[in-house]
Amino acid sequence: MICPRCAFDNLPGENECRRCLCDLTALDRPEPQDRVESSLMQDTVGKLRPGPPVTVPLGTSVAQAVQVLLDKEVGALLVVDYTGILVGIFSERDLLVKVAGADKELSALPIEQFMTPKPQTVGPDDKLAFALHKMDVGGYRHLPVVQDGRPIAILSVRDLIRHMTRIVSGK
Repeated sequence: MICPRCAFDNLPGENECRRCLCDLTALDRPEPQDRVESSLMQDTVGKLRPGPPVTVPLGTSVAQAVQVLLDKEVGALLVVDYTGILVGIFSERDLLVKVAGADKELSALPIEQFMTPKPQTVGPDDKLAFALHKMDVGGYRHLPVVQDGRPIAILSVRDLIRHMTRIVSGK
């Protein structure tokens, strides 16, 4: 990567020029090739207006959590402490992988035992590409959107697919 200030030939991916310390990060950004890529790189999570989070407090039983999942027709619940701070996420996958086959009654099992603690999150001002990358790398279908540690929304893969489909179809 050639420095625009001093013309030094830096290694690809360098953040700053090794000779003059010029910031090179803007030179290493990919250019969008179409409207979908442009949206992913420029639009924020907040622009999608993801659905409100369905939260449950610490101490909720797995039986109660399953009932909330069914009643609200959602695939994930956000677990919050008594101050409303996000402490975990409990998803359908957790239910199938971690809870299925448990020897105890579901009403006796605390959600804390099966939730994913300290989940990856995004903020409303994060770019869609950043959120999509986190979901892809982590294998997540749901990503909490937080502000000051408190959940304000939950982003799903379905939200992103719906957004990209609208762009392609021009709606």
